[in-house]
Amino acid sequence: MEGYLILILHSHLPFVRHCEYERFLEESWLFEAVTESYVPILQVMESWSSLKMPWRLTITVSPTLCAMLQDELLMKRYRRHLDDLIEISQKEIHRTMLEQEFNKLARFYFNRLTAIRQSFESYDGDLVKAFSKFQQAGNLEIITTAATHSLLPLLSKHPESLRAQVMVARDDYIKRFGREPSGFWLPECAYSPEVEPILKEANFKWFVVETHGLMNGIPAPKFGIFAPVYTPQGLLVFGRDPFSAQQVWSRDGGYPGDPRYRDFYRDIGYDLEYDYIKPYLPGDGLRSFTGIKYYRISGGGTDKLPYDREAALEAAATHARHFLDVRIECIQKVYPLMKRPPIMVAPYDTELFGHWWYEGPEFLNYLMRYICFDQNICKLATPTEYISDNTNHQVVAPSSSSWGEDGHFKLWINQSNAWILPHLNVAQIRMKSLAKKYVKNSPPLIDRALKQAARELLLAQASDWPFIIYTKTSPEYARRRVTGHLIHFTKLYEQIIGGKVNVQYLEQLEKNNNIFPDINWRYWA
Repeated sequence: MEGYLILILHSHLPFVRHCEYERFLEESWLFEAVTESYVPILQVMESWSSLKMPWRLTITVSPTLCAMLQDELLMKRYRRHLDDLIEISQKEIHRTMLEQEFNKLARFYFNRLTAIRQSFESYDGDLVKAFSKFQQAGNLEIITTAATHSLLPLLSKHPESLRAQVMVARDDYIKRFGREPSGFWLPECAYSPEVEPILKEANFKWFVVETHGLMNGIPAPKFGIFAPVYTPQGLLVFGRDPFSAQQVWSRDGGYPGDPRYRDFYRDIGYDLEYDYIKPYLPGDGLRSFTGIKYYRISGGGTDKLPYDREAALEAAATHARHFLDVRIECIQKVYPLMKRPPIMVAPYDTELFGHWWYEGPEFLNYLMRYICFDQNICKLATPTEYISDNTNHQVVAPSSSSWGEDGHFKLWINQSNAWILPHLNVAQIRMKSLAKKYVKNSPPLIDRALKQAARELLLAQASDWPFIIYTKTSPEYARRRVTGHLIHFTKLYEQIIGGKVNVQYLEQLEKNNNIFPDINWRYWA
């Protein structure tokens, strides 16, 4: 062994749960991720463990995602969603009977979706416990992130809110996984020095920053991104390897752009007759993705070739081998200069593997097998495992940074969404005043109202809403979510201050936004 590779998958979705509707379009974000990313990745983990491979992987499962994956209503709706997909894949087998290439794909989807359902049910519909099993076996390290994935540097002027985002996440992790988390994923890799004291207080040991967050540190890191550093607070910081990121993420040269891979946008939800597809559409019947797609990336516009699954898998195997070869080449060049094993940290959004890049789970599968069976230069590790074996590191103060556009915070505070921050500032000041007022004595009804006010504030702070507004993916929904949570918070605040909590109103909010049932609102005090 001459070097380390740490693979990190960051799994997060905003809390979307609308029990007031029978079907809701944005709940499909979760359903698509479960079907196309989370279950397929669990399936390849099962295959690695069945072969007794010494595999290692690190994964974030955000508190909001955990809550949704263990929510009875949402998992019931997911089963209905999956049954719908299996039903339409059966219909597609009959519809494409005279089209050999498409019929073959329809049968592929039916078999794959049936296997997804079998795997899901084998975990009793609880993917959080499924991931936890691999952590208990020592192959997987599960870490957490901020409670609702808030961009923490934007909370730096309100340390109580920053503290609550971290502490609530830690408490939630302990409840779900039965142990303290070692690592903390900074939402959007967004770092500023104000974050560190809270992470230290919560007993986190390490986190990851974007490349320039480490490289622009003071003093300059002696080994660049090829070794972690200690911060002045004593936390260990890993820098993202930009080369591994570019190979996978790059719009122009990244693997997912290979023309052999499945095209994300050509979906039968848009291609087929509306009346045929309508029973399987979420929400109010608007066209949307089903996940059944018959074309590969090749060609421009609507000029696409049929998807060839075998060719796509061959591409995934080739790219996995190339990815590993580049890592090995890098290790062999850097190791003699450092005179210690270099480390490369490759973090990605989990949803890239399967949802956006359909063959992503197969890429991971091939990569892990190549690493475990075909070489002895690159060693897999989790960050906590690496820390236990390597303790001698330089002290560096990282610079403020993120992995967003231009490397800072402009995605989350710009002309399109800057209106959110002043409203959040007012709510955060009010939450602090409430917590301080009732910290020593809170009657039961006031305590319930304070818990719900804390939930509404946390949900309003999610980084997802300003990001969605800026990228214009579902901007009206994001605006409604931010304003809705702030309105709920304000009404609760006024009721608590006025000494007259509307029980019926409170009960409705508790039913709709039921995240963090044991939330400790005293963190704001």
